[in-house]
Amino acid sequence: MRVHIVAVGRLRSGPQKDLIDDYFKRFDRTGRALGLGPLRVIEVDDRKGGGMAGEAERIRRVLPAGSTVVALDERGRIESSPAFAQRLAGWRDGGRSDLALVIGGADGIDPTLREEAEFTLSFGKMVWPHMLVRVMLAEQLYRAASILAGAPYHRI
Repeated sequence: MRVHIVAVGRLRSGPQKDLIDDYFKRFDRTGRALGLGPLRVIEVDDRKGGGMAGEAERIRRVLPAGSTVVALDERGRIESSPAFAQRLAGWRDGGRSDLALVIGGADGIDPTLREEAEFTLSFGKMVWPHMLVRVMLAEQLYRAASILAGAPYHRI
């Protein structure tokens, strides 16, 4: 199952990008044998106007056809890392070919796009900067692959 992080905004070089690149490499190495990956980022311009509705339209245009869409939003479901790993495995084992994890812009994800998502995931009730959410998501994807591989990275 190919995994796509669809994010509003551009990530510039710096510590966040370095962390994301490291977790992407780890995920691709671990996930390949598990039928997960490759992992890639699709960035959507946040400066084209139209507010959240405009961002939602630009996101819809870049979503891989037939992908399972997951919205990251503070109103979503909070899951443990093992539960998230099992959810990924379930989508993969259910024959899903593409998973698109959507990170909105500064104002979040347009409600209509959030409602279209198959699942809404939260990293807690706090609001996180969307660039930091990318790092956290990349780490959790690698952690999920490690859990599914039976590696000692995650201790329960």
